[in-house]
Amino acid sequence: TDPISLQLGTENLCRCLVRLLSKDPEWLSAKVKFFLPNMDLGSGDQSPDPTQRVIQQLSKLHTQGQSTWQEFIHCVCMELDIPLDLEVPLLSIWGHGDGFPRQLDIGEESQPDPQLHPGLKQPHQSCGSSPRPKQFKKQEQELAKRYLQLLRTSARQRYADRTPRPGQPLAFPQVYIPPILQWSRASAPFDAQEGAVTGDPKAEDGTDVNIRNLFNTKANRGPRVTVLLGKAGMGKTTLAHWLCQKWADGQLDRFQALFLFEFRQLNVITGFLTLPQLLFDLYLRPEAGPEAVFEYLQENANGTLLIFDGLDEVFQTAGPEDPASALTLFSRLCRGTLLPGCWVMATSRPGKLPACLPTEVATVHMWGFDGPRVEEYVSRFFSDQPSQEAALAELRADRRLWSMCALPALCQVACLCLYHLLPGSSPGQSAALLATMTQNYVQMVLTLSPPGFLPAESLLGLGEVALRGLETGKVIFFAGDIPPPVMAFGAALGLMTSCVCMGPGHQETGYAFTHLSLQEFFAALHLMASPQVDKDTLSQHVTLTSRWVQRSKARLGLIDHLPTFLAGLASCACRPFLSLLAQQDEAWVGTKQAAVVQALRKLATRRLTGPKVVELCHCVGETQVPELAGFTAQSLPHQMPFHNFLLTYTDLAALTNILGHRDAPIHLDFEGCPLEPRCPEALAGCGQVENLSFKSRKCGDAFAEALSRCLPTMGSLKKLGLAGSKITAQGVSHLVQALPLCPQLEEISFRDNQLKDWEVLSIVEVLPCLPQLRKLDLSLSNVSVSTLLSLTNVAVTCPTVRMLQVRKADLIFLLSPPTETATELQGDPDLRGNANQRKEAQRRSLALRLQKCQLGVHDVEVLIAQLREGPHLDEVDLSGNQLEDEGCQLMAEAAPQLHIARKLDLSSNGLSLAGACRVLSAVSTYRTLAELHVSLLHKTVVLKFAPEPEEQEVIQKRAAFPGSLTFQMPSEPLPCAPRIRLTHCALQAQHLEHLCKALGGSCCLRHLDLSGNALGDKGVALLAQLLPGLGALQSLNLSENDLSLDAVFSLTQCFSTLPWLVHLDFSSESQRVILRGDGRDRDLSAAGSLPEFQAGAQFLGFGQRRSSRSFCLRECQLEPLSLSRLCETLEKCPGPLEVKLSCKVLSDQSLETLLHHLPRLPELSLLQLTQMELSPRSPLLLADIFSLCPRVQKVDLRSLHHATLHFRSSEEQEGGCCGLSANLLGDAGLRCLLECLPQVPISGSLDLSHNGVSQESVLYLVETLPSCPRIREASVNLGSKQSFWVHFSRQEEARKTLRLSECSFGPQHVPRLATGLSQALRLTELTLTQCFLGLEQLTILLGLLKWPAGLLTLRVEEPWVGKAGVLTLLEVCAQASGNVTEISISETQQQLCIQLEFPHQENPEATTLRLAHCDLGAHHSLLARQLMETCARLRQLSLSQVNLCEASALLLQSLLLSLSELKNFRLTSSCVSSSALAHLTSGLSHCHHLEELDLSNNQLGEEGTKVLTGALEGKCWLKRLDLSHLPLGGSTLAALTRGLSHMTLLQSLRLRAATSLEELGLSHNQIGDTGAQNLAAVLPGLPELRKIDLSANGIGPAGGARLAECLPLCRHLEELMLGYNALGDPTALGLARGLPRHLRVLHLTSSHLGPEGALSLGQALDGCPHMEEISLAENNLAGGVPHFHLGLPLLRQIDLVSCEIDNQTAKPLTASFVLCPALEEIMLSWNLLGDEAAAELARVLPQMGQLKRMDLEKNRITAYGAWLLAEGLAQGSGIQVIRLWNNPIHPEMVERLQSQEPRLDFAFFDNQPQVPHGT
Repeated sequence: TDPISLQLGTENLCRCLVRLLSKDPEWLSAKVKFFLPNMDLGSGDQSPDPTQRVIQQLSKLHTQGQSTWQEFIHCVCMELDIPLDLEVPLLSIWGHGDGFPRQLDIGEESQPDPQLHPGLKQPHQSCGSSPRPKQFKKQEQELAKRYLQLLRTSARQRYADRTPRPGQPLAFPQVYIPPILQWSRASAPFDAQEGAVTGDPKAEDGTDVNIRNLFNTKANRGPRVTVLLGKAGMGKTTLAHWLCQKWADGQLDRFQALFLFEFRQLNVITGFLTLPQLLFDLYLRPEAGPEAVFEYLQENANGTLLIFDGLDEVFQTAGPEDPASALTLFSRLCRGTLLPGCWVMATSRPGKLPACLPTEVATVHMWGFDGPRVEEYVSRFFSDQPSQEAALAELRADRRLWSMCALPALCQVACLCLYHLLPGSSPGQSAALLATMTQNYVQMVLTLSPPGFLPAESLLGLGEVALRGLETGKVIFFAGDIPPPVMAFGAALGLMTSCVCMGPGHQETGYAFTHLSLQEFFAALHLMASPQVDKDTLSQHVTLTSRWVQRSKARLGLIDHLPTFLAGLASCACRPFLSLLAQQDEAWVGTKQAAVVQALRKLATRRLTGPKVVELCHCVGETQVPELAGFTAQSLPHQMPFHNFLLTYTDLAALTNILGHRDAPIHLDFEGCPLEPRCPEALAGCGQVENLSFKSRKCGDAFAEALSRCLPTMGSLKKLGLAGSKITAQGVSHLVQALPLCPQLEEISFRDNQLKDWEVLSIVEVLPCLPQLRKLDLSLSNVSVSTLLSLTNVAVTCPTVRMLQVRKADLIFLLSPPTETATELQGDPDLRGNANQRKEAQRRSLALRLQKCQLGVHDVEVLIAQLREGPHLDEVDLSGNQLEDEGCQLMAEAAPQLHIARKLDLSSNGLSLAGACRVLSAVSTYRTLAELHVSLLHKTVVLKFAPEPEEQEVIQKRAAFPGSLTFQMPSEPLPCAPRIRLTHCALQAQHLEHLCKALGGSCCLRHLDLSGNALGDKGVALLAQLLPGLGALQSLNLSENDLSLDAVFSLTQCFSTLPWLVHLDFSSESQRVILRGDGRDRDLSAAGSLPEFQAGAQFLGFGQRRSSRSFCLRECQLEPLSLSRLCETLEKCPGPLEVKLSCKVLSDQSLETLLHHLPRLPELSLLQLTQMELSPRSPLLLADIFSLCPRVQKVDLRSLHHATLHFRSSEEQEGGCCGLSANLLGDAGLRCLLECLPQVPISGSLDLSHNGVSQESVLYLVETLPSCPRIREASVNLGSKQSFWVHFSRQEEARKTLRLSECSFGPQHVPRLATGLSQALRLTELTLTQCFLGLEQLTILLGLLKWPAGLLTLRVEEPWVGKAGVLTLLEVCAQASGNVTEISISETQQQLCIQLEFPHQENPEATTLRLAHCDLGAHHSLLARQLMETCARLRQLSLSQVNLCEASALLLQSLLLSLSELKNFRLTSSCVSSSALAHLTSGLSHCHHLEELDLSNNQLGEEGTKVLTGALEGKCWLKRLDLSHLPLGGSTLAALTRGLSHMTLLQSLRLRAATSLEELGLSHNQIGDTGAQNLAAVLPGLPELRKIDLSANGIGPAGGARLAECLPLCRHLEELMLGYNALGDPTALGLARGLPRHLRVLHLTSSHLGPEGALSLGQALDGCPHMEEISLAENNLAGGVPHFHLGLPLLRQIDLVSCEIDNQTAKPLTASFVLCPALEEIMLSWNLLGDEAAAELARVLPQMGQLKRMDLEKNRITAYGAWLLAEGLAQGSGIQVIRLWNNPIHPEMVERLQSQEPRLDFAFFDNQPQVPHGT
């Protein structure tokens, strides 16, 4: 029996299977290769009998084990068309594990050919390293040669049959197009241009350019390692296999052996692994002699290439040095410790590479396809011409699909889909189904599935396997990981491939998805379509991961595109597919899709890094949800940085797609990013990019070419940067052609590109073509001096260049468009009438900075020739060059012809002293020279210039423009006041004559600085003689010239010879010598920084006024002889003169010499001795100065280190003022001084503060008062302030004031104090503040104090005053020896004030008692009797903020009954009980002579108010009545109005009845209609009434109408305020019928007015000559806003807040505003005004000259309306602020509008001051 028949169990079934497979031998061969990928089937299966070949192949499949055999049977049943009667027994027998036979003997070896790599062997253990005998060397070489040939033959056979038909499964790529490869820095080949190879992928000889250079790096020695980096889908694995194929074809002839390993297979190896095992057991085993072959490979390692695919997938659970790790072998191969000299190539996704790679590794970036490669791939994929053209047409018509094809893997998927979609479809229909990457994969699945049937269960099974693998890090699946039907389905559709994996002692077939992205796609399908996955789990997989090149995890994760596929499946276009796959309705699918969209929306709100932003853009673009794309685009920040991660064309295309939904501009900054050379093309047409910047050494000419193609399409681009790149002339040529097509560019930066001369010049030539350009940065370029001069010529001739700066590495052009256009010039009549002025206005100013450029004399000559023909120069900086004396002189001589406006800098050019003199001579006649600074020590040569005279006239015109903040300049142009600074130039005395001769020709020299030289005393003496020849200087600096006092004496004589000299300042130690005139700025530093000020009329008229001279001598040794000589010199000085001397020690002899010379200085006004040590005898010497020099007015001796003497002029009267503060006088010294006071003629003040005095000195002062009649005030504080002042008058003072503070008087001091005060008869006021004067001491003082006659006011401020109580204080007052005329007690201020009148009289005429802030306490009969006796004629009683109880009220009642002459009574802000109120009212009813009654702000009820107002009866003398904030009801007001008729003198209510009442104020009461009607009855009797305020009184229409009837009788009424009453239209109509003629203010706020009433009021108000203020706020005036025809000439304010005014009503209202010329404030907030109303207001704004403020808050004005208002303001309106808070205007527009017009105020709080009335 046939062996197969035995296995089948039936011979008939065996024949059927063999017969079936014999019909399709190609399918069987493909399946055998799929299940046995590493077995060579070419030699063993060549039996001439087809049936025998089938049997042999079945035997090989059977030997692989049960799982392989089951999966094969499932493939047979699923993929082949077999009868049902054969399918059932096949699946029933072999489809399950129990049907697999244990033996199968078909007469053949069950193991594969030992020559081939079986993938099943145990690790080869026989490969040793023992030496071989020499006689076997030749044999060993022959074995190695045979192995190498076997390697090539095996590889050739493996790739020989990979030429399947179009449309075949993905496992067999049809065509291969080499992608773009780009070397990274420091790893490019010697003979290859650095950068990307983007041209024709084939060379002339047929060998790929990329392949020829790929293994030709700069590393000659050491490891030769190349890492190929590319994102998923770039074709890294395909390239690795393609290299093997090319090597098998003999194209990589430099390599004898090539091995290819995949880390995904190496990861499953867990046993010990050596290099021979890796090469022979895992790849291909030699036929014999493996030791000899391995030794040969070691000896010829430079001819061996090992390729490791998928380095990013390596497992690193074991350490890299673990001997069992495959990574360990790879690490040692890379480092050269294994197989030294071999070539190693690895492929990886971008990310952090393993540390085992050497630092000198060569990295190559893989960029996928560009346009030509996509076209070639499509052309080779489709065999016939029509299909090629149709496919290319679809791709070119859809930009998004075209950009996706840049990814080779996606290009293959798209072509496969188009292959099946194009037939029978209209143009564009196929591409519409491939809108996203996800939809490409979906369409691929639909294409590969059986027509009309979607195998949902199998697809979901694949998805579950894929997701489980991603979560566990598995990409290879074995028999236990995947069900056989699922595996068979994947193999049938070409979605999975097989591989053989080995382990310790066993081998096993594994299966993997054809691509990792395919695994992620199926995982996403499972998440979206599986019912077991809820929305929360789904949302957790929507994440973004950063892909920093140097910051990623140690191992890249497998999940790369999963979130992108999830987002793509959330598209509406995928909903039917998902519904069919999940077998759910579309609503169920929509819920999951919404969860994904919501998760992406949350991510868009976060602040994301650059990599996450790119990934988010991919995901959002896949969703095809416009709202999400718009939200994401708007959420991106204004400045979007992308730093240090790889970016491809598809990444930028995704970003561009999202930016297309953005409104605001964005700035893109790419720095340090590896960029695909053609990726700028993805930005083509992106109108949202405003700033675009690239900074990367990986950007070369190809990148520049791509950038030049997209630049003209970016219409909003203003700033372009390409820095730090490797572009050459070729790239620059492309950019230069593109830049003129971008006229909107404002800034271009090509920094750090190492550009050469030609490149720089070619870029600069495009400047005239860029009218808006502001800056061109070409820094860090390599330019020569000749090129630099060419650049200066461009700067001179190009009309928009305003600055060229070249300094070391800097090379920058600053540009600006013409400042004024012809249209602007036509608007100026002066410019229009004069052609020269028009030319002047149009000229530009150029700044030229050429620093450290190695310019010589010849170069300067060329430069001067250029500049003479150029524009006016603002600045020329040639510092740091090699001009020397000749070049500097040339520039200085040429400066007047160059019209330099500001500065010429020639510093650090090797100038000598002789050259400096020549420069000075050259510039001495400059009219515009402002300053020349030459410092040979600091190598400084700077010339500064002032504007030309004609330019000054233009400045004067601008200064006179209205609103200018500058001062008004004189009508005649002022000459320039030049400053010459020759500092640190080693000038000596012999140089002065030549120097002054050169300076003598200077025009209007004002400031001369000769500091830091070597003039010495001799030179200064000579200079003093030469100074008159230099004219009227304003300052002269001679500091740091080694001068002594002899030089001072020489300079002091200049006070009489130089009229301009006002101040002379000499400091010996610091060598500071300054002479200056009468300038504004007197701040002169030692370094010689002199002030700038104009020479004006003050100097021209010097002799006509007396200028104060100042002489300051510091840090000098002042001996008597020197002082005598100094004073003799100063005698001739015109005055007034101030002398300030400072030295370490001033002896008594020197002081006496100085004081004796003072009378001979008639012009001396001040002598100041500071920072010196005076002797203790000096105060006595100074005290004699008053007799020695009668002109001394004041001596201020603060300490022995500071004394100041003030002198009066001869015209002033005698008298002096002396300051002796901060000395050590003590009590004794002060007593001596006070005894001398009567003889001292002091008329000012005497300051004795801080002299260590005590209470004794205070008592001395009190006792001195009678003997000093001219003392008018004395104040002493012995506390922390330590002040002691005595103020005098020139005549005897009749009134004296004494203030004593913190004197701590004890009981022993009080009698002496009283005695002294009793003798000071002219003392009128005594204040004792916190002097520790207790209650007992005060009582004693009042009893002892006695005068013959007079008034004394005594104020005591002590803490105990606030606690003692009124009764105690009054008891103290009763002990006074004089009459108490006034008592003031303030507990809160802790103050008691008593006015005493002497001599004592029994019946005082007038006594005032003020009890403020006091609690009167309980009734006290004794106190009452004393008060009645003392205060019988009390005229004023004031109670404020008291708690008035019944007992207190009884006391007041008793007191009031006795006060028949009381004129003023105040009870305010107090709490009064009802019982106390009755007593108070009873007492007040007897005060018939009251003239003022204030009962305001008391806490009374309406009933209490009624009781209190009962006291008003009979008050016919009342002039002022204040009942504010009292609850006045109708009955109360009726009683009040009845009493008003008797108050004929009342002036204010402030209620005054009768003819003189002018003001009636009852606001915030509740009089209601009844009260209003009662008031209306009184109004006819008040003809002089000018103001009525009845606001907030609950008055309704009835009361309002009655008031309106009576108001015409008030002929003098000016102010009427009836707001916050429900008056309604009847009141308005009544007012309109009879408005008072003189009415100025009308307030009807919140009065329930309607349109009818408002219109009638408006008609009545129209033309009122006196109306100033109208308020109709908070009324419903919609359609009834008053408008005027005649206008209101004096109206200043109109308030229409919250009146429901809309756009339609606003037009007549704004026309009315124009008729009110005095209008200052308009309030229209909280209305319905929109842009139409804003337009009307903006139109009339320029016509309203007095308007200061307009309030438009809380309206409906948008940014357009606000812009219109800003335009109206710009037309000359004097308005200060327009309030626009809470209008619908975006915050960004608010900032822009406020920057345009600051008077627009959008803040919540009003930042502008209110307009004062009357302004």
